[in-house]
Amino acid sequence: MNNDELYIKRCIELAKKALGKTYPNPLVGSVIVHNGEIIGEGYHHKAGENHAEINAINSVKNKDLIPESTIYVSLEPCAHFGKTPPCALKIKELGFKKVVIGAMDSHDKVNGKGKKIIQDAGIEVASGILEEECIELNKRFFTYHEKKRPYIILKWAESGDGFLDKDFKPTAISNTLVNQFVHQLRADEHAILVGTQTALNDNPSLTVRNAEGTNPVRILIDFDLKVPSKFNLYNNEAKTLVLNAVKEGSEGPIQFIKINKENFLPELMEALYKEQIQSVIIEGGRFTLQQFINADLWDEAIVIRNENLKLENGTKAPKFNHTAATIENFRDNTVSFFRLK
Repeated sequence: MNNDELYIKRCIELAKKALGKTYPNPLVGSVIVHNGEIIGEGYHHKAGENHAEINAINSVKNKDLIPESTIYVSLEPCAHFGKTPPCALKIKELGFKKVVIGAMDSHDKVNGKGKKIIQDAGIEVASGILEEECIELNKRFFTYHEKKRPYIILKWAESGDGFLDKDFKPTAISNTLVNQFVHQLRADEHAILVGTQTALNDNPSLTVRNAEGTNPVRILIDFDLKVPSKFNLYNNEAKTLVLNAVKEGSEGPIQFIKINKENFLPELMEALYKEQIQSVIIEGGRFTLQQFINADLWDEAIVIRNENLKLENGTKAPKFNHTAATIENFRDNTVSFFRLK
């Protein structure tokens, strides 16, 4: 690994500190290097606050070193006036010696414009350093802007004999270690979605309890509004979107969005895109999960399996014929991770 890659790797490490907190902005880290020594670093904490480059610049004690320094940034510096002025202009104004960019920004407001501003100022620019890792860091952001839909993660837990529950009643399948992992997953993603049946059977809260982080936006697909308003999903612990065929409008943190039942997936994607939901965990229920699987509408799947548990009768796990990219053991449970290529 050369020096440029080493510093971009550090940018990625910094950026990850804000996972789940920067929506609708991407995760970005930045490092400033003078004569082989890091003299400043920073990352974007949350939307509306300073971008990574500005935080890195502000952390430099001796600003006189900046014209002889290289600034590293995991994503192309922005070129538009949003809540904050463009970072590309700041870099130009301070006259850095060189700029090294991990991934270019496909978002239409930036897309090469930041790099051009810097190059036009006569500053040397290198881009595409550890590009794959930098794109992976912002897989949610890129999917949202390029595919006009959230990044989709399917998740379910099944018994060794392939059931989601015993005799159609809520059944604990995963161990405490996996439960902690699942709560962290919720904190890292933007939203979490279930269907009518799961909501009625489990009365879930879908909040983050066993991990650090913010509650995701809750999404309920309930076409006929069968889930009673006294259920946990309707409490005020998190913003909740109820996709249904009956009504529109807001009631406190609950927002009703009308979509058609037939062929609902495209309308659902459009609604979530409009709501600026960048990633969603489909915790589903068999019917909901199977819809996404059959349509090849997913990016990752996480399947928890308790091999020793035999339930014999109940809701069958979804039909899913894919090969896991990796499998991890959490004591007596296995967690398989899939990517839809």
